[in-house]
Amino acid sequence: MSESIAPVLTEQQVDASQTLTFEEYRVYQGESDVKYELYKGKLIAMPTATVLHIKICEYLVYQLQRYLADHNLDLVAKTGLGVRTNEDKSRIPDVVVCTQSLLEQAAARPGAGILEFDEKPLLVVEVVSENRREDYVIKRGEYELANVPEYCIVDPKTGKQKIRLFALIEGEEGYTYTDFLPGEEIVSVVFPDLVLSVDEILNPPLVEELVKAENAQFRQLEQEAAMERQRAQEQGQRAQEEYQRAERLAARLRELGIDPDAV
Repeated sequence: MSESIAPVLTEQQVDASQTLTFEEYRVYQGESDVKYELYKGKLIAMPTATVLHIKICEYLVYQLQRYLADHNLDLVAKTGLGVRTNEDKSRIPDVVVCTQSLLEQAAARPGAGILEFDEKPLLVVEVVSENRREDYVIKRGEYELANVPEYCIVDPKTGKQKIRLFALIEGEEGYTYTDFLPGEEIVSVVFPDLVLSVDEILNPPLVEELVKAENAQFRQLEQEAAMERQRAQEQGQRAQEEYQRAERLAARLRELGIDPDAV
């Protein structure tokens, strides 16, 4: 069931350190192992992700990349790509889907890879961490005001497990959301042919195991194709041998003065 929500922006706790412009943030060099988002000109350090968080992101990127390739779409699914949501705000969603041309534009600019405010991704995904309010309220409001067509929240917390999908629906004012619960399948609004299991997203297999399984299936198909080619070659060889025997017999009949076509 869908429900429309009016935009709600809640002030986030920020420090009293120096305020940065967006351009200063783009080229900011902080600690090498820390990622920073920008909120009202202030740097917000992102916490180190849990293993489950990492697995969910990798699984979603894997499934999205396969979907985009299968449908021959000029789109990319990436982690670590920034999205500017306002003049002095920039986020780093867990997963971003955008056009290849937008990615190339971001790559051509100096500094961090960030989509500009007018460079809209088609989909952003956030996996809920400790600060639940930030994903459900603050970032939701920012992505809505930035007109991001679809915003997906993956919530793996025990007892609250679900996937909430916000989308801009024609005729609706602001985001409309739908909750998908364990045992169900999530259906994207932007990519209606993309159907994924909620259970698999919340507790995903290792991408490495999925790749191994795909490679094993590919090798099996190669072996089956090789066997079919070999059988075809053997059948062709037998047919050639039968033809040659028939020609020798016809030649012998002609030597005896018998027309083989009249036999």
